[in-house]
Amino acid sequence: MTNAEQIISAVNTMALAMAEGRLDDVLSAYEANATLVAQPGMNAAGPALREAFQSFIAMQPKFSMPEHDVIEAGDIALHIAPWTMTATDPTTGNAIGQSGLSLAVFRRQADGEWLMVIDNPYGSVLLAK
Repeated sequence: MTNAEQIISAVNTMALAMAEGRLDDVLSAYEANATLVAQPGMNAAGPALREAFQSFIAMQPKFSMPEHDVIEAGDIALHIAPWTMTATDPTTGNAIGQSGLSLAVFRRQADGEWLMVIDNPYGSVLLAK
């Protein structure tokens, strides 16, 4: 499997873990000090990463990412993918639909595994301004 295939597989595995409510599997896709853009302008890192994903998993999100692009530079890679999501508001039960452009920076670990360092699922927000 190529590096790009490994990274795409990691992204798809993490999205499935979110849909299935497996929080620890979601977090295992990230380096210990990774940063997530939990909302535009609001970053989460460390313990806040767990809290952000707990709230997100409560919505039972289902993702579709039909296209992926991976750009590598040694042990660093940038993953780019448009996404759509359907979910359910856990408070109201209302359907939620969102879409965007994910930009994620991965770093190859000593064991060869690729983990996310920066995850910004809101990469398209700047285009709307």
